[in-house]
Amino acid sequence: MPLPVPSIILLLLVIFSTISCTHSKEARLSVFPKKLRYTFDGEKLHYKFADLGIEIFFFEQTLDHFTYTPGSYKKFRQRYAVNSKYWEGGKTNAPILAYLGAESSLDSELSVLGFLKDNAPHFKALMVYIEHRFYGETMPFGSAEETLKNAKTLGYLNAAQALADYAAILLHIKETYSAKHSPVIVIGGSYGGMLAAWFKLKYPHIALGALASSAPLLYFEDTLPKHGYFYIVTKVFKETSQKCHNKIRKSWDEIDRIAAKPNGLSILSKKFKLCNPLNDTIELKSYLSNIYAGTAQYNNNPYSVASLCEAINTSPPNTKSDLLDQIFAGVVASGGNISCYGMDQITNDARAWTWQSCSEMVMPIGYEKEDTMFQPKPFNMSSFTKNCESQYGVSPRPHWVTAYFGSQDVKLIFRRFGNNIIFSNGLLDPYSVGGVLEDISDTVIAITTRDGSHCQDIVLKSKEDPEWLVEQREKEVKIIDSWISTYQKDLNISS
Repeated sequence: MPLPVPSIILLLLVIFSTISCTHSKEARLSVFPKKLRYTFDGEKLHYKFADLGIEIFFFEQTLDHFTYTPGSYKKFRQRYAVNSKYWEGGKTNAPILAYLGAESSLDSELSVLGFLKDNAPHFKALMVYIEHRFYGETMPFGSAEETLKNAKTLGYLNAAQALADYAAILLHIKETYSAKHSPVIVIGGSYGGMLAAWFKLKYPHIALGALASSAPLLYFEDTLPKHGYFYIVTKVFKETSQKCHNKIRKSWDEIDRIAAKPNGLSILSKKFKLCNPLNDTIELKSYLSNIYAGTAQYNNNPYSVASLCEAINTSPPNTKSDLLDQIFAGVVASGGNISCYGMDQITNDARAWTWQSCSEMVMPIGYEKEDTMFQPKPFNMSSFTKNCESQYGVSPRPHWVTAYFGSQDVKLIFRRFGNNIIFSNGLLDPYSVGGVLEDISDTVIAITTRDGSHCQDIVLKSKEDPEWLVEQREKEVKIIDSWISTYQKDLNISS
């Protein structure tokens, strides 16, 4: 069903507030690019997971952990996965590596996430993957249509409830597997990285440590320049190809020039092979901006800034290529050569994240200055609020995250109350401007890599991985080793 106009406007407003380690058409807070996800039908998926030693379970989860009204005790089935292939067992207090799911399906995350699988043999660890409420198959009100229907149901979708879900499942697993003293290391990327760090703060009796990859904890309220994300996107493109950067920067005015013609929008729709005709230039500009931002955010072959720029810089052979034809060549390089390109394909994951962006995960990202390759488009809180109210009938709470998790003074909060946390960031990741880039204490450690992209350290390792990435992962493992070693010594002393 097509979205009403306010919904489309809202999605464009929150499009750069989404954070995922998955690469989609919008710059989402996701661990990995969408193009790198494996896709399975349900039956084949379970066979594949079984081949990998992964068991799928459903936990009877409480709908509302924080009230005691009759309705709050409603239960829903929350999906999680366990792989005990390398686990040494509870008798030896072998550790548990727990991945805290974010704003995507567990299927996607299991397919590409590598840190647990790659390091479980070393740690002799139990691997646990938990799906976030309201994503994938974890729909508290049955169907996705019913669960994502309106604010009445979506009101139960927030970070605090998700963390409480994870706590309940991890305690259940420790009891089920007789792993009372097995230390838990929580791992997450992007939004999930924030959840991992916050889980360590809120549930220190459950988690011994946390690896928070590409977690933009600081990108709330007025803690950062709103254009910082797009400044990094621009920097990556400019350093890759000044020529490509210049063409993209000039293309916005060219879009406006053609759109001003009597049949301008029709011309643009055909030039970019759009599945549906344009209603205005905002749609096209947002679509292109998302491609550039997402490519810079993940920047991995074959979907890299270099490959996109090569397509833009290289005119089709034996034809005269104007500027927008060259820009379209970049679209093809990013999304493949298909019959038409859709800009309004909104998934259930995107619908759920739009709610989170509208309620508590308000990340005021815009491009306000002339130091980016984009036309100025400041984040406007008034317009954002108006559209959220139009869509859901509720107003955003932009101050809630900083109030509840203490994000406005991260150094003070984590120095006083946090320990055993790794914040990892690749400095080519636009979200790194909102990351913790310096050590906060001896046990709250920042690892930065000059050439790293979004969540690169926690995806599956490859023979093509650069040496700096191999070293980064080895450093993370060494730090986690030290946490577990200290814990085991303390456990032996106390017993």
